[in-house]
Amino acid sequence: MKYLTLALTALMLLIASGLAPADKTVTAPAAATDNPADNLSPASLPVRGLAIEAPKPAGLDAFLKFIEEDLVPAGFNLLILRVDWNYAYESHPELRDPNPLTRNDVKRIVALCQRSGIRLVPQINLLGHQSWANQTYALLREYPQFDETPSIKTEEHYAPWPNDYGLYCKSYCPLHPEVHDVVFPLIDELCDAFEADAFHAGMDEVFYIGMDECPRCKGHDKSELFAGEVTCIHDHLAEKGRQLMIWGDRLLDGRTTGLGEWEASYNDTWRAIDMIPKDVFICDWHYERADLTGVYFATKGFPVAECGYRNSDLCLQQIRDMVTFRQQSSPEMAEHLQGYIHTIWSGADMFLRRYNALKAGQDPAASSRRPYDPKRDDVRALMEVMAAFAGQK
Repeated sequence: MKYLTLALTALMLLIASGLAPADKTVTAPAAATDNPADNLSPASLPVRGLAIEAPKPAGLDAFLKFIEEDLVPAGFNLLILRVDWNYAYESHPELRDPNPLTRNDVKRIVALCQRSGIRLVPQINLLGHQSWANQTYALLREYPQFDETPSIKTEEHYAPWPNDYGLYCKSYCPLHPEVHDVVFPLIDELCDAFEADAFHAGMDEVFYIGMDECPRCKGHDKSELFAGEVTCIHDHLAEKGRQLMIWGDRLLDGRTTGLGEWEASYNDTWRAIDMIPKDVFICDWHYERADLTGVYFATKGFPVAECGYRNSDLCLQQIRDMVTFRQQSSPEMAEHLQGYIHTIWSGADMFLRRYNALKAGQDPAASSRRPYDPKRDDVRALMEVMAAFAGQK
């Protein structure tokens, strides 16, 4: 593993620097440029995406306007919507948020995306992220028997990270015999409503897996547990011709790479990368540096997109890197290096308020609760990405 890691690191650095060895299968590098949009085209960057929370019903009209007037002209062709429990599920109505999106609401989003050439992918956070702060989300609230760590009560034990309980977000037990009887109907219902050919299962930042207090998971290899859940969800989707998308952090070795326990794994799930189907789409997020792990995923045979957030310089670097990787790779490798997906982690309604204010020229520092840095603003970063995609930057 040590030598494989060194070899891959060397490969990444060679590609990034334009020093890949001459070979008839390697495309000649393009002329150097500081403009990330110079070489953007459907062929050079097939995936241009945004991942964001689905709007609440009251904000649907504003969200549709944003898609039509902003995302479409900028050339976005992928929209990942974090739906979670914000849908009027019929299969498990007990899991609905109050006042969720209806099927008719979703059909309005679907119709706009279809006529605009945008691939629409719904998301439910699976395995991890079953809680936040001192709130347990719907799945474990209604089915507490699925909890991987039932002894840790979010309402009682939560404290800012790090804390004595190692609590960031709860997970469900992937080996519980009834968990997929609940989860799979939700996936099917959501994908049917969104007329989706893909589903995003989240699966990032899974800190609780294979815990000693779980009678089913105790003693199991954590990589095998993680790979088993990815494969189980993948195979269910594949029965209806749908693709699985996940975040990539649990498939990276946090210690060997120096990426740490957030953007990579410290709890031994990273070996799952060699145990899961190769058509799983990896969303490779990095928010502090433009780490070159997308090439690692591609060499493993996965389709991958780089994902940025609020650092505009970093986001534009990730776009440049992906274009360069594709230009300087063999056709086989370039096929795996798919593009860039921007991520927004505030609620959709809050995001649109900030977006429209900045678009109107209002001072973002006036509404900031901390010293404002224009280079660490998710809305401004998205605007710069949009300009790059549209060829205006």
